[in-house]
Amino acid sequence: MAQIFHRSTNFISRFTVFAAIFLLGLAVVAVLAVARSPYLTRQNITREQPVQFSHKHHVGDDGIDCRYCHTGVETSAVAGIPPTKTCMNCHSVLFNNVGYLEPVRASYRDDKSIEWVKIHRLADFVYFNHSIHINKGVGCSTCHGQVNQMPLIFQANTLLMQWCLDCHRNPEAVLREKPEDVFDMDWKAPENQAEIGKKLAAERNIRTTAELTSCSTCHR
Repeated sequence: MAQIFHRSTNFISRFTVFAAIFLLGLAVVAVLAVARSPYLTRQNITREQPVQFSHKHHVGDDGIDCRYCHTGVETSAVAGIPPTKTCMNCHSVLFNNVGYLEPVRASYRDDKSIEWVKIHRLADFVYFNHSIHINKGVGCSTCHGQVNQMPLIFQANTLLMQWCLDCHRNPEAVLREKPEDVFDMDWKAPENQAEIGKKLAAERNIRTTAELTSCSTCHR
């Protein structure tokens, strides 16, 4: 029987199959790369705000403690956005005629909240409790970065599940010994952090890795 297809067809068939597999794999890698890119995670991206509040000025230059504005951070799941009254505690006297701060004065005068644009946004199915992290010794800058160096606030980390799990698998690496260190934006882990972290984890009853990485811990 005469050969119907030319011998080159074998090569073309194999090449087509392997090319399809390669392109499929490349597509999967591309999707994963995009999912982890700042375009979707919003990492390192600043947002236009009604008032371009500078954490660098207030925290870095003036030394205002995180808890002065974020009053719920030690006792609540949410850190809290400060009411305009908190701003006016200072700005009723300081820079009280500057046009730049008119939205703040208008908010206080009209008793209407400033509509800030949320920077750190978690999915609705993710539960995060600020107070438990703070009270166990996890510092603000561990998640939020050095906000005392940010003229405009931005999301310093990806906030992806893998990022959270990396910390939950090894919380000892980020536990801070002194309560005041939790709010120190310039804190650096000491050389013996592994030893200190292990001791603090035992003292503060940090849950086991299995419990910290359980689905129900963050998805409720």
